[in-house]
Amino acid sequence: MATARPGWSRRAQYGLFFSLIAVIAGIFIGLILLAMSLVAPDSFARVRGAALDITGPISSSLHEVSATVDGLATGAGDYWDAARQNGALKRQQKALLQRMIEARAIIQENQQLKATLQLREHQRDTIAVGRVVGSSFNSPRRFAILSVGSSAGVKEGMPVRSPEGLVGRVIEVGALASRILLVSDRANIVPARLLRSGIPVIAQGRGDGTIDVRPLEVGRNPFKRGDIIISSGTGGLYPPLVPIARVVRLQGDDAIALPLADPANTNFAIVEPPFEPAAIESAPASEAAAR
Repeated sequence: MATARPGWSRRAQYGLFFSLIAVIAGIFIGLILLAMSLVAPDSFARVRGAALDITGPISSSLHEVSATVDGLATGAGDYWDAARQNGALKRQQKALLQRMIEARAIIQENQQLKATLQLREHQRDTIAVGRVVGSSFNSPRRFAILSVGSSAGVKEGMPVRSPEGLVGRVIEVGALASRILLVSDRANIVPARLLRSGIPVIAQGRGDGTIDVRPLEVGRNPFKRGDIIISSGTGGLYPPLVPIARVVRLQGDDAIALPLADPANTNFAIVEPPFEPAAIESAPASEAAAR
């Protein structure tokens, strides 16, 4: 049995019928309104007013809905545009901050280099000037690497200092680099004195980045927080009057101090000859004669 086509179904027939009725009714109403406008203009005006009263609220509601939709679309667009601009501003701020940090680092390095060069001008016996290219922080042994070696005249035992203070002494020399034993290493003992009073003291590294300062006289603590410890020149290796450390804490008769020449913040250092080379050279000979 053949299947009926959808276009000829009962529902389609009803749809066509009601559509035809609606068209005829529209034409009829249009003819009535046209005749009313010609025969009775006042009545037609009242009809138009009534129609306006009926359609006015509907039009107003549709306008409000349209305005709301447009406002939401505009607000969403403004929000995303503001978010995009905010992201761009954040990226620009980050880039500017990075440039400021780089500029500050360059200025600091230039200041240290200038101070080192000025120090070298005042030091008549400067051997070499090098860059501190590395240092140990997590090890109990405290070393630093200096970018000058035997080709620049550096030898073992020479003291190393920066504009801030004493760095340490050379313990190993290569052709282009040297290993420095820092003043904060336990094996480094520096004869020193208290700048405020001139009392002789001994400064010895603690292996943790600090220095233990002990007075030669036992029984009293001559230190105060903030005291500056300087080298005394005793022993002939380190020159006198070189700043070593600043006292930060008292501990019994001793004091704990922080080195003024921190390798982490020191970019350049100079190598000097021993303060009294003759005394340094004669020490091994005298020890051999005593044996």
